[in-house]
Amino acid sequence: MGEAPRDIAIVILAAGMGTRMKSSRPKVLHELCGQPLLGYPLAVAQQLHPRRLLVVVGHGSEEVCERFAGAGEFVLQAERRGTGHAVLQAEPKLRHFEGDVLILYSDTPLLRAETVEQMRRVKSQTGANLVLLSALLPLPGRVVRDAEGRVERIVETTDATPAELEIQEGNTGVYLIDSNLLFEALGQLGDDNEQGEIYLTDVVGFAVDRRCAVEAVRLEDPEESFGVNTREELAAAAAVIRRRTADRLMAQGVTIVDPEHTYIDVDVQIGRDSLIEPGCVIQGQTVIGEGVHLKPHCMIESSRLDEGVVVGPSAHLRPGSHLMQGVRIGNFVEIKNSQLGPGVKADHLAYIGDADVGAGASFGCGAITANYDWNSKHRTRVGEGAQIGCNANLIAPVEVAAHSAVAAGSTVTRRVPEQALAVARAPQKNLEGWVARREGRTGKAAKAAGSGKPKTKKRARARPTSSKPRASKKKANRRKAGAKKGSAGRAERSRRRR
Repeated sequence: MGEAPRDIAIVILAAGMGTRMKSSRPKVLHELCGQPLLGYPLAVAQQLHPRRLLVVVGHGSEEVCERFAGAGEFVLQAERRGTGHAVLQAEPKLRHFEGDVLILYSDTPLLRAETVEQMRRVKSQTGANLVLLSALLPLPGRVVRDAEGRVERIVETTDATPAELEIQEGNTGVYLIDSNLLFEALGQLGDDNEQGEIYLTDVVGFAVDRRCAVEAVRLEDPEESFGVNTREELAAAAAVIRRRTADRLMAQGVTIVDPEHTYIDVDVQIGRDSLIEPGCVIQGQTVIGEGVHLKPHCMIESSRLDEGVVVGPSAHLRPGSHLMQGVRIGNFVEIKNSQLGPGVKADHLAYIGDADVGAGASFGCGAITANYDWNSKHRTRVGEGAQIGCNANLIAPVEVAAHSAVAAGSTVTRRVPEQALAVARAPQKNLEGWVARREGRTGKAAKAAGSGKPKTKKRARARPTSSKPRASKKKANRRKAGAKKGSAGRAERSRRRR
C-alpha cells in the first residue's frame, strides 16, 4: 500500500492572449453557463483544499485580478515564453513548499475534481514522482511510450515526426509532480524548439532521464480534456456543462421536459418536484424551491422562487426578485428587484419593478409600477389584499394600503388609504371633426364625416304644449276673430248697395 496523498499546491495557467477568440476581453473572462472560463478550474482547485493556490496571469491581468479578487494568489507572466516559463513565475512563492504541485489550465473547464483525486491516489499508491493525465484524443501533445509501455516523453505536434503524429494517446497538460522535481527540471530546460519556448511537457522527459517514476492516468471521459480557444469551442463546452447540470438536477428530483432546449447555469439550485418546461433560461444565483412550475420560454435571472410558485409562459424575472409561496405570474409579466408576498397574482402583461407587495394582492392586465423618474429609482408599496385594476399606473414613490383598490385606467400619485378605491381618470372629451381637420378636410362634409352619421335635414323643434294658453296666444286669437268680423261687415254693406 502507498502513502496518503501529500499536500498540494495548485498552479493555474491563465496568461494566454486568446487571439482566436477575436475579442477585446481576456479569454479567461468569457462567460460559460454563468461563470467565466477561469471560474471552472478555480472551482476544481477549491474542492481539493490546496495549501497554496496560484494563478499565473498575463494578458488583461488587471481585469482578471479584479474579477477574481480573493480567489487565489496572482502571479504575473510579463513575457510569455511558453507554459514552462509560466509555471516558473510561481517558483518564488513555492520555494519552501514541500509536496505536490498540480498544474491546471484556465481554458479546460470540463475537468472534474474527481479526476484529479484519482491522480492523487495513483501517485500515492505507486510512489510516482510525476503523474500526467492523458486521453485518447489527437491533442497538441502526444504521449510517447517505450517498448514496454512506460511513458518516455511528450512531443508537441509541431515538433513530432510522422510516426509520432500517428499516436492516439494525447497529453492533456495536467500534471501532478513533486515540487522539487518540477522546479529543478524547469530551471534546466531550454527553448530549443520550433516555437522558441520553454515547454512544460519537457518536464516528463527530464523526469524519465533522471530515472524518476512517471505514471499516466487515462481519462475515462475524454471530453474532460476539451480546451476552449474559439467561440465555437466555447459554445460546445457550454452544451456539455448544460447537459451535466440538467443530469444533476434530474437526479435530485427535478423534471426538465426537454434538457436540450433548457438553459440552466451551473450555480442554479432547484428543489425536487419542480417542473421546467422547454425554452426556459435560468441564470445566475437563482434559487428555486420545491413544486415550482416554470412554463415555456421564461427567463429567470438571479431570483428566488419559493415553494409552489407558477411562472409563465413567456415571463421575465430580473435580478433581485423574490416570489414567495404560491405566487402566480402569467404570460408577458416582468418582475424586477421586487418582493411579492404569498399568493400574489399578476396573470398577464404587467410590470412590477422595485416594489414590495403584500400577500394576496393582485395586478390586472397592463398594470405597472412606474419606478424611474429619469434620475433615480423609487419603490412602490402595495399592501396585503390590495387590488390593482387593468392599465393602472402606480407612480413611485407611492403606497397602496392593505385591502384597498385602484380602478382600471387610473394613474395613482398619492397614497391610497386602507379600504379605499382610488379613481384617477381624466374626464373624457370628444373633439368633433378633429381627425378631418388634421387631414385637411373642412366644411359640412368633414363635419358629417367626423360625426360618423349620415347627413340629414334639420328637423323643426316641437313647441311645448300647455293646457293654459299663453298671453301672446290670446292676443293672436282676438286679432283673428276681429279680422273675421270685419270681413263679414264689409261684405254686408256691399250687398246693400247693390
